[in-house]
Amino acid sequence: MTANGLGERYAKLWTSAGLSNLADGAMKVALPLVAIRHTDSPALIAGLSFAFTLPWLFFALTAGALADRMDRRRLMLVANAARALFLACLTVVTVAGAGSLWLLYAAAICIGIAETVYDTSSQSILPQLVPRELLSRANGRLYAAELTANQFVGPPLGGFLVAIGVGVAFGTPVLLWVAAIGVLLLVRGRYVSGRTGSTTIRADIGEGLRFLAGNTLLRTLAIMVGVFNFASSAAFTVFVLYAAGPNSTMKLSDPAYGLLLTASAVGSVLGTFLAEPAERLLGRSRALLLSIAGSLLTVATPAFTANPFIIAAAFLVGGVTVSVWNVITVSLRQRVTPTRLLGRLNSAYRLLAWGTMPLGAVAGGLIGQTLGVRWVFVIMGALVLLQLIPMVWITDRRIDEAEAQVEAEEAPASR
Repeated sequence: MTANGLGERYAKLWTSAGLSNLADGAMKVALPLVAIRHTDSPALIAGLSFAFTLPWLFFALTAGALADRMDRRRLMLVANAARALFLACLTVVTVAGAGSLWLLYAAAICIGIAETVYDTSSQSILPQLVPRELLSRANGRLYAAELTANQFVGPPLGGFLVAIGVGVAFGTPVLLWVAAIGVLLLVRGRYVSGRTGSTTIRADIGEGLRFLAGNTLLRTLAIMVGVFNFASSAAFTVFVLYAAGPNSTMKLSDPAYGLLLTASAVGSVLGTFLAEPAERLLGRSRALLLSIAGSLLTVATPAFTANPFIIAAAFLVGGVTVSVWNVITVSLRQRVTPTRLLGRLNSAYRLLAWGTMPLGAVAGGLIGQTLGVRWVFVIMGALVLLQLIPMVWITDRRIDEAEAQVEAEEAPASR
């Protein structure tokens, strides 16, 4: 046994996910830094974030249906191969001198579609690799690797690579995705959902939507995450204009901008290790309540100061609490959802939770264009504050009852 007793297959998945997220983190910082060389329009910069996240609106449910129909590991391999291919094409075109803002948009959409397949499959495969009682630990360790790569190492790497050259900045993630594919190929076995019968994609999607609609706890959490992601997407869409470049408010260089974002990453990594103790000592409801307070700091602090150290501290705290929220809620989803439905539940959940991100990107761009960038942080901070209202209903008792109900339903099948 390796990876803290979670198994050899889990350790390989963990390594592959780290490489994949390192590529993702570098690429997602490099693209907007390259984009501001083509335009300084908040609306057009916001459009790039919109393009990245739009697939969660129109392709997430299909990705979930595929994850419950096909081998989840193979889907992850195909998705990473597609991301590497799309970015490799963009690299060649850019090095040839034919790059443009619209090509960045096209690449963002294509990579975003592949990401919906990869992320849905990766969350759905985990209960097939580790026992349910170890899901919180497994999710925490996996998030630690993903966040370290995606937010701690990836952003400054992306900033430094852009400073070297656009071809290097785009080519490096391609190689990282190829390496991630190589490691994932070492994870042996088939990872199908065990669903039976012949149904249509449409019927499969409908079953997943009905499961989420009928589970009040998961539905409420999905809506709450959707509101937060709307707000954070709006804020971070225009944050590059607020922070990076000589004409910005903070006047940070490209590498300094990437380093500032690592404050959130440091907090996120810490949060993955604190989630399990917080769950045990505070209870899940109180831990989630504190997570909302930390999220407010992340979104609203730039409205009141341009001091990079204060903003970094706010990002640090916000990173901790977001990770605590993610580990607790993802583990809860995996515990209360049958394996045969997990892909579709994850995709339906993310349709609500992540489908708001392109809408937030558009809202952030429009508000920044009309009222000014600071107003984006003010308005979105107020929206995050509203998340305290549904926490009156989400109690530890209701969470425990939801898990107990699933255990009671699955017990006869296991005897």
